[in-house]
Amino acid sequence: MGSRIVAAPQEDTDQEAEAVQAWRVSQLVRLGLARLVAEAVADKVDWHDVADLVHRGCPAALAVTIVE
Repeated sequence: MGSRIVAAPQEDTDQEAEAVQAWRVSQLVRLGLARLVAEAVADKVDWHDVADLVHRGCPAALAVTIVE
């Protein structure tokens, strides 16, 4: 028997991508970034790297600059 690959409907994929983006933004805001800044960089930085720097005492905005 051959295996079948079934693609997810585009709408589901878009909703999932939006949910992930919103979650990343919320994590960056929680770390101290302004929402507008978080929205602008959420898909450009790894929030884990930003969090690591913030937890070491680095201001969130500077952490984003370093990680970018």
